[in-house]
Parts: sequence; structure tokens; C-alpha cells
Amino acid sequence: MTDQASTVTQPSPAETAPPAEGVLLTDNAAQKVKALLDQEGRDDLQLRISVQPGGCSGLRYQLFFDERNLDGDTVRDFGGVAVVVDRMSTPYLHGATIDFVDTIEKQGFTIDNPTATGSCACGDSFH
Repeated sequence: MTDQASTVTQPSPAETAPPAEGVLLTDNAAQKVKALLDQEGRDDLQLRISVQPGGCSGLRYQLFFDERNLDGDTVRDFGGVAVVVDRMSTPYLHGATIDFVDTIEKQGFTIDNPTATGSCACGDSFH
């Protein structure tokens, strides 16, 4: 019988934490949000993610900083970043992952939404 040491790797908190009403903010996105908040010099703002009518496919994502807490909001912490989802946007964002990419081809926040059945060519709206 050989004596082998086994290593157990623990998943990161982002992998184990249940998402805020289905929304997951990646570590890259959380770091970028923190950097933007530091630039603003404010610690009272939250990242609000919502879905609004608009765009060529019918619905458009909105990401913005907000200091308000509205009735029905769900708030979840991702590494010190408060993410807020309003109750009307929740069904549209179930399972969505918000990431931040910084490549030579593209820079910005991306949303991978498994509930979206299609999107427009520009990628700014979905249905």
C-alpha cells in the first residue's frame, strides 16, 4: 500500500455562494467595480443591475451605481461589492454572470445570460 497525500481544493467563495437572485459577479468584475468606486471616492454606492425595455431586441441591460434601496430589491455582497437587483429584473437575470474583460479587442462589462433567447447584432439588447 502506498502512502499518497491527497489534496483537497476548496472552491472560491464566488463558486459556492448562491447568486443574488440568480446573478453572479465574477472576481474580475468585482475588482473593476471596486476600482471605479474608489475613483468616485464614495463608499455608499452599490452596483445596480436591471433590465429595461429598449434596444432592437426588446430588452436592454443597465449597470449603474446607485445609493437607493427600493422595495423588493435583493442585495448580495461579492467581495465587498454590493450588487442590487430590483424585483422586476430578477426573472430576466436568473443565472446571469457579469464579468469584466480587458483585451486588445474589447474592454468592458459582459453579461452571459442563459435565459436570453436571442440578442441583436450590436449585443446591447436581448429577448
